Amino acid sequence: MSVTNTLTLKQALTALATKTVTLEQIYTDTEAAIQAKNSQLNIFLTLNDQAKKTALQQSETSLLKGLPIAVKDNFCTLGLKTTASAKVLENFIPPFESTVTQKLQQAGGVIIGKTNMDAWAHGSSTETSDFGPTLNPRNPAHLPGGSSGGSAAAVAADLCLGAIGSETAGSIRQPAAWCGVVGLKPTYGRVSRYGVVSMASSTDSPGPIAKTVEDACILLNTIAGPDERDSTTLKTPTPDFTSFLNQSLEELKIGVIYHDLPGLEETNAKLLKELEVFKTLGATVELAEALDPKLAIGVYTVVQRAEVSSNLARYDGIRYGASRATFGAEAKRRIMLGTYTLSKGYSEKYYELAQKIRTLFLEDFQRLFAKYDVLISPTSPDFAKKVGVTEGQAMFGELEDMLMEASSVSGLPGISVPYYRDPTTNLYLGMNIMAPMWREDLVIKTADAFEKNTHWNNWRKPQ
Repeated sequence: MSVTNTLTLKQALTALATKTVTLEQIYTDTEAAIQAKNSQLNIFLTLNDQAKKTALQQSETSLLKGLPIAVKDNFCTLGLKTTASAKVLENFIPPFESTVTQKLQQAGGVIIGKTNMDAWAHGSSTETSDFGPTLNPRNPAHLPGGSSGGSAAAVAADLCLGAIGSETAGSIRQPAAWCGVVGLKPTYGRVSRYGVVSMASSTDSPGPIAKTVEDACILLNTIAGPDERDSTTLKTPTPDFTSFLNQSLEELKIGVIYHDLPGLEETNAKLLKELEVFKTLGATVELAEALDPKLAIGVYTVVQRAEVSSNLARYDGIRYGASRATFGAEAKRRIMLGTYTLSKGYSEKYYELAQKIRTLFLEDFQRLFAKYDVLISPTSPDFAKKVGVTEGQAMFGELEDMLMEASSVSGLPGISVPYYRDPTTNLYLGMNIMAPMWREDLVIKTADAFEKNTHWNNWRKPQ
């Protein structure tokens, strides 16, 4: 039986180049897997019925050779519905293409479908989607994380060869951790935000979710780079991210942060055991002290709600067809809180204070990176939570993303790679590797070395 949809992106590209498989075969297998799994897992909100036809027209010399890529449903796609998993945009078909999806298609990638997410990217579970939750392919009694839960689940379920997500504070790395895949959050400004349904404009960062670190690098190569339509993008040339693979870790200095947080004893014990592999590869591993990540919860909550209240002000029944009464409960809460923190007499008390503490995190990371090349922590405090756990938990996302919020509000690059699988539940834990701004090379070479010298990535070695 053919299972070409279970190939990694790199394996598929090699197989196409050597003509050991055909593109039509890959699409037949991928579409069969979607047909078998999507109704249960609720991963895709919209499928591209022209995907195979479009793929077969792609040049064999293109970077992605027509391979099927899943895209989070907050990227505007010309002629293909974009809802951000919100009823307000239930029938919205964008008249333009986001920079990310435009670059993806120019590189020969084909959008197989648009994936479910927390509505407006508000959440860390995919349970706030107005179109129902996505389930975790590793264990459907559990959540995939969020807000890019659909993209992470699509990769984990082999319903695509790679996926695109976006992160504001953990929304690439956390679902990657819960679904046992790789999630790479680039430096803020490395990838254009043009055409992405905005959540918090000062931290939104598009990035890849993939089966391996190498696959993530291939996808990042296609979407990164300057964009005249996004003034926050870096104007200098973009490196070849695959050139950072297979690098020596000799003399690499690793600082392990958040190692003594209450409630993370089991997660950190497993992480510290796995970090021993870095010592055998020539790296130095030390425990390091960082600002309490619980402080970042307040910073992120205030800044994000404030920016949400501004960004969601544009959505009305005149332009988008559905009234503001269609907003879900989570969106309404965030709009009200954001408006409150920006109102006269309160912005100094909340918003400006949050920005000052944000600066303290920037300074603390600067201090740490003066001593260490990369910082490592668990991606999430625990394994994927069970379906329904977010009910009545207004701060669920902030607590689940606590270990990544400081790096996100600081604009740092980070990557999550699997470092443990529970044999009873089949659920994973993710390792979060962070580096200074624009130093994706460090997170990539560290993650790649870990992946290739351990057995946790199940696309590389059978378990």
